[in-house]
Amino acid sequence: MRSLQMRLVFVLVLLIVSVMVIVGTFMLNQVSVYYFNDFTEQMNSVFNAELFAMLKNEAQAENGAERLDAALEAYSSSMRISSYRNYYILDGKTGSTLFGSNDEKVVRTPAIISALSGKIGQEKRVSSRYIDRANPIIVDDEVRYIVYIKDTKQDQQRLTSSMFTIILRTMMFALLFAVLLSFVFAKTITTPIENITKGAKKLSMGELDTKLVVQTNDEIGTLTETFNDMAAALNATLAKVEGERNKLDTMFLYMTDGVTAFSRNGELIHFNPAAVEMLSFDANAATSFAEVFKDCGIELDDVLNMEGSFEEYNIETGEKTLKISFALFGKAEEERGIIAIIHDFTAQQKLENSRREFVANVSHELRTPLTNVKSYTETLAESPDAPDEMKERFYSVILNETDRMTRIVKDLLTLSRLDSAKMDWKNEMFSLKKSVENAYRAMEMEARRHGHKLTLSVDESLPSFYGDRERIEQVFINLLSNAVKYTTKDGKIDFSAEDYDEYIKITVKDNGIGIPEKDQSRLFERFYRVDKARSREMGGTGLGLAIAKEIVEHYGGEIKLESVYGSGTTIWVILPKNPEGEAV
Repeated sequence: MRSLQMRLVFVLVLLIVSVMVIVGTFMLNQVSVYYFNDFTEQMNSVFNAELFAMLKNEAQAENGAERLDAALEAYSSSMRISSYRNYYILDGKTGSTLFGSNDEKVVRTPAIISALSGKIGQEKRVSSRYIDRANPIIVDDEVRYIVYIKDTKQDQQRLTSSMFTIILRTMMFALLFAVLLSFVFAKTITTPIENITKGAKKLSMGELDTKLVVQTNDEIGTLTETFNDMAAALNATLAKVEGERNKLDTMFLYMTDGVTAFSRNGELIHFNPAAVEMLSFDANAATSFAEVFKDCGIELDDVLNMEGSFEEYNIETGEKTLKISFALFGKAEEERGIIAIIHDFTAQQKLENSRREFVANVSHELRTPLTNVKSYTETLAESPDAPDEMKERFYSVILNETDRMTRIVKDLLTLSRLDSAKMDWKNEMFSLKKSVENAYRAMEMEARRHGHKLTLSVDESLPSFYGDRERIEQVFINLLSNAVKYTTKDGKIDFSAEDYDEYIKITVKDNGIGIPEKDQSRLFERFYRVDKARSREMGGTGLGLAIAKEIVEHYGGEIKLESVYGSGTTIWVILPKNPEGEAV
């Protein structure tokens, strides 16, 4: 910017100096022209016809030269004869000096040569060192004498010197003024440009709200306004781009599918947390395609050379089932890359497996009693004369198997209603203490029949509970029923209900056969049995604990289990209370 200002100053000063030199030269030249024209006018005015006639008469006298000298001396003032302007009387034939206003010998000049031929001669060049005029005095058709006037231009030189000094001084002052004026003028141009440059630098540094003050209404003012419009448009555009980028970042950050992007050389460009979790790579250390997909058996070259622009891989790594979709992006060769979308199908796969297992379990659970019913019915149909005792036993088996199928269907309908949120909940405030006691009384006889000791412990402060009393009691009975079934003879079962500040805890603890550790995490799955043969023998459907879990979770509670195989099992039901201390 400084260089621009100096260039402007230099150009302006050079322009002013050039103009002043041209004007000065013109003025000095005009002085010379004026002096030359003045000399010519003076000579024409003095040497008129009357003077020529007089000089001709004087020249005819015997001492003509002397008399011409006297006549010219009389006209000295008119001719402005001085030390730098003199007159001379020359011989008309030889051009030699006869008389003059000084003793200088005249050198023949073009004007004298012209006068010798009978013509008035005068120096025509303004730039000559002198000005002269030669007037021939013709007598009897011959040049008798020549009156020669010569001016050495000393007066002009003094005038020119004085004018040159004045012009030079004027030029110095004008130059100084021009420099100052040029700086001011250049500043008026460069200052807005400097402001625009500073504004541009601020924009490049991210200060997008930069706005310049428009100081003039000229082109620079228009440029400033355009800059402000550009900055506003850029700010709006970048804000929009930033908003879109934030949306994409948020989407990538929280989307459940994993996303990774790589350059054509396999360099890791982008990834989201879901990708790290699914592929189990080190987010701080992984930098390449091979490191990210090290456990998937996928090669970079295979992806780059895939047919088309999209390809999918189904990968099983560890306990995960992943579907990885690769696509190419970028049109130019150097801009091409790979984007990978990773979808975790583990849950879907487990759900599909559970669905298949569920269908298989339902089919198996129903097929067994149906087979029994069919077999016993066919036997009765084919043996009408069978003993009454055998018929009675067969009818009992058919009735038991029918009841078993009824329980299975009923439990399946209950689970279906729970899953589809179509369960008809009969919520009301009821005494949880009484419900615990009801469940205890309902299972007391069954426990005695198996030779177990069933004990009950209930806090007197146990609050009322808002919910479906029948469903809550069903949970307690299911838990007690399992404890009775899977506790060896003469076992002990403790049934208790405790009141805490924020929740109610119901506990069923037995010293039965316990549950192996590998089965504990699946105990609440539908139709899952640790001992399938014994469960069916006991009349269980394999759905009781699943139903209990759904009911408890519906009311914001949870079921916890702790078991040591061979030593017994403890199950806790945790039900939350409202802030007033009443159960919700």
